[in-house]
Amino acid sequence: MQKLSTFSDTSVFKTMCGVMAASSLIITPEEFKLFHDMDRRLYIILTNDLWRDPLESMRIMALWLWLERSSFSHVVKKVSSLPQFLINELADEAVACLNCLTTNPFLPLSELNYDIPMTQSLMDNEISLHYFHQNRLTAIQGIAKVINDVCARALTDLMQQAIERNNAARTQMLISTLVQPSFDRPRIGAQDQVHPDDRTMFVTFSKGYPVGAREIQDFFTRIYGDCVESLHMQEVLPGEQSLFARIVFYSPNSIDLILNGVGKAKFTINGKHVWMRKFVPKRRSSPQADMLGASALPML
Repeated sequence: MQKLSTFSDTSVFKTMCGVMAASSLIITPEEFKLFHDMDRRLYIILTNDLWRDPLESMRIMALWLWLERSSFSHVVKKVSSLPQFLINELADEAVACLNCLTTNPFLPLSELNYDIPMTQSLMDNEISLHYFHQNRLTAIQGIAKVINDVCARALTDLMQQAIERNNAARTQMLISTLVQPSFDRPRIGAQDQVHPDDRTMFVTFSKGYPVGAREIQDFFTRIYGDCVESLHMQEVLPGEQSLFARIVFYSPNSIDLILNGVGKAKFTINGKHVWMRKFVPKRRSSPQADMLGASALPML
């Protein structure tokens, strides 16, 4: 038997033993996902609660995980501890960072004046878009490695579920419009066959978390396609928040799809809670009345 003394350095022997032990250790996919449970839960918030794009959300997660490997500690844990509307703000800043990596690498630093205050507030070290511009190649390579080594293994199943859910919602909406083509937008006068009150939903917002008309339109267009005919926000003074709105859809099928058998549906639009129910008018206006009113916002 060969003696240990034949090794010139016992540290070499220890290293070899460590490599052999590591090579014999097999981590199952389930164990890998369990290890990244916090990352998975944050990804679910991005895709399910905030309805962000599944592919983009994976890149966001990769960026945050790469920052953790680059001397910025506990990024995912810090982000996960925040309210969802702040998580959404951080995700928007992460997208700005990712876009910075794909812009002209010779862009003068003076032109990169977009700040990322939410991200900076979480970090122990200084960080800005200048950081990503100056470390562009390192960041691109590092984020790509995280996607391949971590995200592809820990998040792919969740990403596929989110994509399938989004596609199913769009497909169901398409089927609904095909079943009753008389309500399709291209048919002039089709909306007149169903009174606007019967294809209107009443929307309420949380005080202190304002939701804009464009946010509402983008949310429903992203999920259900071109389904919103017009939007009526509560009229308020400048600087005040609208607490409710009415949405008129092209087809009453949209209401059934949104409510899905319940009386009130809850959504999260950019991290802000929105409640929706079928609109119940106090009285029926005459056909000649202007149903949209002065605050109506047509969806083009």
